[in-house]
Amino acid sequence: MTDNSSKPECPVGEEICGHIDGLSVLRSRIDELSRLVHTDTLTGLFNFRHFSMVLEQELERTRRSGRPTSLVMMDLDHFKQVSDRWGHESGNRVLRQSGELITQVLRRVDIPCRCGGEEFALILPGTPLARAVHVAERLRISLSETPVALDGCELQVTASFGVNVYLRHSTITPAQFVEETDAFLYQAKAQGRDRVCHPDFESVKPKGQVGRSEKDALLGD
Repeated sequence: MTDNSSKPECPVGEEICGHIDGLSVLRSRIDELSRLVHTDTLTGLFNFRHFSMVLEQELERTRRSGRPTSLVMMDLDHFKQVSDRWGHESGNRVLRQSGELITQVLRRVDIPCRCGGEEFALILPGTPLARAVHVAERLRISLSETPVALDGCELQVTASFGVNVYLRHSTITPAQFVEETDAFLYQAKAQGRDRVCHPDFESVKPKGQVGRSEKDALLGD
């Protein structure tokens, strides 16, 4: 004789409860698929698809609210040499550890993404230029001071950064904003790597055209 006393009775009938359970499982699977579509499986960060979607949303929010959105583009230095010398899996280990360090430095509201290969993009909502540069510097130092263990050796990893800010008066497209930020990243590479490059105050907007509120947004006052 089977004892079903431990199984609670369904108040609306077994058939309806069965449908509800099935819908719950389906919803869980849909949520998981949605997460996978927007997540880089290697690092656990968001992927390029998510980056493109969220960046457009945040820039539109800046145009409406006036709160700046900063973007940090990061590229690991000499990463191809690491993969060539130590192997593909060792390269993956470097990428995973870099992703972990990024997560440790950023706030919960920030959006860290891996765009592909060794390139990462960090969207910092409501963040002025000066604070974004500070975040990039913290991450640069954290990377350089946290070696990756590879086959009994410790590999020092460095990265180059480009930082840019989007303000309410900005008229460029999201793609152009990324291109401008990438240009600062390339500048960091050209100057010797392991550094942060960004626009100075004068280069963001011509002198005399900047209001006090925009100046505060730029400098983080």
